[in-house]
Amino acid sequence: MSTGSEEVPERDPRRERPGRTVRTPVRRVRGTSIGPSEWDEVVTEEPLEIRVATGGDRDSEPVAVTMRTPGHDFELAAGFVLTEGIARDPAEIKGLRYCTLPEEEQLFNVVNVDLVRPEPLNLEAVRRNLYVASSCGICGRASIDRVRLQGLRTPAPGPTLRPKIFEGLADRLRAEQSVFARTGGLHATGVADGHGSVRLVREDVGRHNAFDKVVGRLALDGGIPASSSIAIVSGRASFELVQKALVAGFPVLAAVGAPSHLAIDLAREYGLTLIGFLRGDRFNVYSGERRLAAD
Repeated sequence: MSTGSEEVPERDPRRERPGRTVRTPVRRVRGTSIGPSEWDEVVTEEPLEIRVATGGDRDSEPVAVTMRTPGHDFELAAGFVLTEGIARDPAEIKGLRYCTLPEEEQLFNVVNVDLVRPEPLNLEAVRRNLYVASSCGICGRASIDRVRLQGLRTPAPGPTLRPKIFEGLADRLRAEQSVFARTGGLHATGVADGHGSVRLVREDVGRHNAFDKVVGRLALDGGIPASSSIAIVSGRASFELVQKALVAGFPVLAAVGAPSHLAIDLAREYGLTLIGFLRGDRFNVYSGERRLAAD
């Protein structure tokens, strides 16, 4: 699979790819004291348009614009087309590239996904609202029937996990959040193995983007379905994240925050192990408790 290059093209040296953080002046208030102006580091938020291409830039069709933290854009695009059902198998993704139309300045905010499917793609049937807010990937859709993906599958029955594996897992995820440590402004998704070791982490201003980046990385590395891995998210477990976990083949989704009732219902329907309020050595199991074995 060709994933192209994320290097700045030589034809446009004036433009640097946006970073994940920017500096901004801030005044800190402590009680009744207002401090002097100083520099603070905050998370970058910029739009990324995802297009599906069938034969070059001019044949590409936009499917979404998401507000994201720059970085790992190809992973985000690959994960997005998979978890939204636009591609049903990682093998359908033949290439990922930034938009390179000669008349347009390279702003690194458009990614083309070269997609090959066994049957024609009905873009109108899969196209979501063209603007996806960073805070919520499901807002603006008309109904649950419309947001529910077709072809969701039950995860593999294993692995069997002991509760001890989850002890400190949220802390290990936090320890890998380098940008969050500097800004406090990012969500994260991590992938852990059956021993509780965190082996992959992606951060983004949008929790659904962070999840898609992880899925995209796994897809590009041939790691889908993720049938022996645990997905960990730094916030709450939403309906959409449960869907994405099912599409990627995760048998377990663990969240630091609370799950929604729709997330619980969907997890129970498909047998996903759904964990919430993961903190220290404590957590709640809302679905799929059969994968847990008492110590």
